[in-house]
Amino acid sequence: MKTSQHTFAAAKYFVWIAWFIAFALLVFVFQEVLKNQWNPNTQPNSTLDSNGKAEVKLSQNKQGHYLTTGSINGNEVTFLLDTGATNVSIPLPIANQLGLKKYGSHIAQTANGPVKVYQTVINRLSIGNIYLFNVDASINPGMRSNEILLGMSALKQVEFSQSGKQLTLREQ
Repeated sequence: MKTSQHTFAAAKYFVWIAWFIAFALLVFVFQEVLKNQWNPNTQPNSTLDSNGKAEVKLSQNKQGHYLTTGSINGNEVTFLLDTGATNVSIPLPIANQLGLKKYGSHIAQTANGPVKVYQTVINRLSIGNIYLFNVDASINPGMRSNEILLGMSALKQVEFSQSGKQLTLREQ
């Protein structure tokens, strides 16, 4: 009789472990799905056009924004493309992680009002196989996101066109 009670208790224990593992797997899978919906361009689609120019195609996320993984000075970052931003705008904590130097400050007009920002220069910025050099940027202590706004100081160095829910960036 005791053996069957121990077997029943062990079976209950293994059922709980199985449920826990199943739940953990579901959380892991859905986190990845949500991450890909937020940034569908974690590995941007890079090609060369017929003239040998680098080209990157980006897909819109669920909110209609273009986010992409890229790099600043060899460090992986997430960009949010913003044609309304004059400069590339980097949150202060990210700028500190990247080791960017501050070269003076000024007041910038942002969507959240005026803010004191610091000038900096990005030696090398890349998205897929497109590389930009010596890009003017601002370090913004007021930004609370983990994305870097990819403004016109970078975007003016590439051609871009939108068709449907896809944006194509092309080397000039």
